[in-house]
Parts: sequence; structure tokens; C-alpha cells
Amino acid sequence: MKAYVFPGQGAQFTGMGLDLYKSSKEAEMLFHKANEILGFDISKIMFEGSAEELKQTKVTQPAIFLHSVILSKVLGKAFQPDMVAGHSLGEFSALVANGTLKFEDGLKLVHQRALAMQKACEINPSTMAAVLGLEDIIVEEICDSIEGVVVPANYNCPGQLVISGAREAVESACEVMKEKGAKRAMLLPVGGAFHSPLMKPAEQELAKAIESTQFNKPECPIYQNVTTTAVSNPEEIKTNLIKQLTAPVKWTQTMKQMLADGATSFTEVGPGKVLQGLLRKVDRQVSAESISGL
Repeated sequence: MKAYVFPGQGAQFTGMGLDLYKSSKEAEMLFHKANEILGFDISKIMFEGSAEELKQTKVTQPAIFLHSVILSKVLGKAFQPDMVAGHSLGEFSALVANGTLKFEDGLKLVHQRALAMQKACEINPSTMAAVLGLEDIIVEEICDSIEGVVVPANYNCPGQLVISGAREAVESACEVMKEKGAKRAMLLPVGGAFHSPLMKPAEQELAKAIESTQFNKPECPIYQNVTTTAVSNPEEIKTNLIKQLTAPVKWTQTMKQMLADGATSFTEVGPGKVLQGLLRKVDRQVSAESISGL
């Protein structure tokens, strides 16, 4: 069974999507449509913008979404998933790719999500940190023991977990984790505490947008970050998508579940090869490739 996976924030790079734009009329049309929907020239920023410009949440999220979704559309009949999943933001790309969301609706939701998250970041001084070399349960216990908001946010692969929360609490947790034997516990250059309770204002804002958007029955199941299991019911997909902003991304568990359910090959669609690398740490023998252009 073929599994297709879609990357999230952090996979962006200058020049992303330019080869698609140049080589496909359909891609060119979709980029122009995206510029109209967003009200600014995102294609220009993607193709020519600086790393600093691409790092802004309001740019990064739609840029990665566009790269992944347009690529899946241009692949045409070569794109034949039996199951899909997306890492955080990538879940929206996956939902367009499997027919749950229309391209336009998916982009509007991603844009609203990015703006809502940016706003939530400004309310609370918060951050995230990558922890390497500790078992998940130890990271969870340390987070529980720290005063203030700090929680596991991204279960990326065995031995790699990202924590998220109020800046002071995250810094304190990092110190304890180093004492407990973490190979690394370092703050990430992000503007806020994604996938933590501090995203509650963004979750409430996004919930309104999701509830008023048409979700169709998917052509194949999506394995969602919140549940890690195959979901095909549109209402259930909506609920999980809303919860995703404050809940952890259970990527390790999702990959294991897809393998258990019969996935024999994984294709990463979009910028970078991050998910391919994480997958190999879950199962070294797995067949994995990435497609970032034509």
C-alpha cells in the first residue's frame, strides 16, 4: 500500500516551487489563483524571497502548503495514495491531496491558521525546544514537574521530541533534561509555542473557519496527528483538525500505525526530505522517497 506524507513548517527554502511554475501550466494557474486568494504575491516570495521573509508564519505556512498541494496535482495519475498523513501544517496539504478539501478552501484555512497562530504568539512570550536522546516518557515526566506551561509538542521519531510552552518553563525543562542525559536540549528559532495550551486563542479562531468550510468524504483515509489512526469521516476529520493546534503531533505513533496497517512505501510530497529521515528512524528497512519537483 502506498502512503503519501506532507511536511510542515520548517521545510521552506528560497526558490521553492519555481521549477513547478516554469514547467507546468496547471501549476502556473494555481500559483496565480493563490496570489489572488491571499491578497499578496506569495509566489514571488517563494521564488525570490530571503530566508527571513520565508520564515514569517503568515508566509511559511501557505508557501509549504502550496508547494506540496500543487506538486500532488501536477503529478496527476502518478499520484495514487492508499493513505495520507501530514506533519502539523502538512495535514491540510494531505486533506486537499485526498479530496477532503478543495484547493481554495484548504489555502484559505491555512492562511487563517497562520494569522491566528501569529496572533497567539504575540499574546504570550513562548517558544519550543528540540530534545534529543531521551525516552519519551522521561521528557513527559520532566515537563509535568516544571512550573509553568511546558508540554511535549512533536513526537518526531524515537529519541527526538520537541517541547513547547512559556519561555521560562521551556528553558527550565531543557536544563533538567540535560541533567537527565539528553544529548541535546536546545531552543528552536520559532515565534511561539505551537501545539501547546498557549495556542488556545488560535484554536478558537480556527474552529470557526473550519466549521464553516465544506469537508468532503476523502478518497483515501488520512492518519491524523491527534489520533494517529485512519480517519475517513468528514466530521471527525474537522474535530481532529481543530484539536491539532493545542495537541501534540504524534508523528512517531502515526508512522508506526501506517506501517501496521500495511503501508509498504512512503512518498514525501513537498519541500525537503525531513519526513523521509524521521521515517527511517522509525523503520530502517522501509521504502521511502521524496518528491520536491518535477
